[in-house]
Amino acid sequence: MKIYDTEGFPNPARVRIALAEKGATDKVEFIPVDVMGGEHRTDSFKAKNPDAVVPCLELQDGSHISQCNAITEYIDGTFDGPSLTGETARERAQISMMNLRAETGLLNAVAAYFHHATPGLGPDLETYQNAEWGEKQKQVATETMAYLDNVLAKNEFLAGDTFTIADITAFAGLSFADFAKVEVPAGMKNLLAWREKVAARPSVAG
Repeated sequence: MKIYDTEGFPNPARVRIALAEKGATDKVEFIPVDVMGGEHRTDSFKAKNPDAVVPCLELQDGSHISQCNAITEYIDGTFDGPSLTGETARERAQISMMNLRAETGLLNAVAAYFHHATPGLGPDLETYQNAEWGEKQKQVATETMAYLDNVLAKNEFLAGDTFTIADITAFAGLSFADFAKVEVPAGMKNLLAWREKVAARPSVAG
């Protein structure tokens, strides 16, 4: 199994944390992709992943799985260890809901702000920008932080009492927010305490 990624980027980080949670990091070969050099937009890479983004999973039969949620779901179902996506139908639905809220409202919103309302990855890669849209998405990200803070006032983790892919996605979103200089509003003690707890997990800290 191979994973094409760029270490330190938010979506690759989600996959790496999921692998570490399952104790499977050593079962994967990581292939670095030079995003800053535009390698993800080459024909050879798009033959693997037409989305032209990282990460991309390559299976032993040569087939590929892209989209971060699909990759983490495959990882969760392939390797032993506590489930990150849920055991029952209700758990899976709850986790999926919270994961999508964290992805759409936080991670993707911060990404939109970064790529549209800041210099982003530079003029060679940011070929289209809409600053107004980017600023709106920054507001969405801030509102989502407040929502997550309220959720964490009642739950230990985002989808209940168990660490899941929803927590991985939100943690990656906050890390991206730091990079993009989107601050967590003051007073969100639940979100900040949760973040500190997740950062101490071996899958993240190690």
